[in-house]
Amino acid sequence: MDKEIAEKTIKTAELYFKGVKDERPFELWRSFDKDLAKDLSLFITGRMYAREKIPHKTRQLITVATLTVLSRLDELRLHIQASLNVGCTPEEIAETIFQTFTYAGIPTVNAALKTLRSVLKEKGMWPMADKSS
Repeated sequence: MDKEIAEKTIKTAELYFKGVKDERPFELWRSFDKDLAKDLSLFITGRMYAREKIPHKTRQLITVATLTVLSRLDELRLHIQASLNVGCTPEEIAETIFQTFTYAGIPTVNAALKTLRSVLKEKGMWPMADKSS
């Protein structure tokens, strides 16, 4: 079973974080404690993110909403990139952020949208096409 979890961890990490240039949490954890980093990665990426109860797109949009409400912008940046990697569109990510307004407030939404814009600029995906008209 350990081999199966390790394979799921690698597969899911590649799906979510391929091409991410920012420091990944695993790299940060590993710089302090290699064994704990491995255990955390196997659980978070190999068990939680690899679950097939909901699609990866849905999982990432939930993550974007949660990180927006909590104002965890560094982690939000990482998961915006993961969202794009699993097939979420910039419009879906922006709408997810907008939907948190009622609970998070405008300053929190604005900060999250700035983070989204920054990621999209880096990926050459900004400006977004206007799809509202």
